[in-house]
Amino acid sequence: MPRLTRRMGNALTAIACFGLLAFALYSQYVLELYPCPLCIFQRIAVAGLGLVTLIAALHNPARVGTIVYTVLALATGGLGVGIAARHVWLQNLPPDQVPACGAGLDYMLDTLPLTSVVRQVLTASGECAEVSWRLLGLTMPTWVVIAVSALLRWVLVVNTRLPRRTASAL
Repeated sequence: MPRLTRRMGNALTAIACFGLLAFALYSQYVLELYPCPLCIFQRIAVAGLGLVTLIAALHNPARVGTIVYTVLALATGGLGVGIAARHVWLQNLPPDQVPACGAGLDYMLDTLPLTSVVRQVLTASGECAEVSWRLLGLTMPTWVVIAVSALLRWVLVVNTRLPRRTASAL
């Protein structure tokens, strides 16, 4: 059985990210749970983490490249955790403190500059506070916080503790 290497660990991280995205699409198109703007941004962050780790796996860099990929992975994944944590916070606000719903994401992207759209989405609208799905009592953004946090810990272990190649490949 081959030993786990940095390349395989990064590839597994990318596969996990793309699995999370596949579940998000299944939820949207099969379960008909349509994403709010914060959900879309979480998907973008998870896709970014998946792309960074996929490129790291394909490149299989030496020390400096590994540091660069690790920092990029932590930045994209950390952004996803932050957005998901904000989403969880909104979902747990008392009903009278939930912000009013704003325009839809499609409309905002068509009419506003991207920086304004990002600012408005991150200040969130009321639709982001709705809870329409739970698993084991936890909402989807809570699961995103858990899953992406675990993946980030895995990325740190993979890129700081595992060898670049197996001993037999040297």
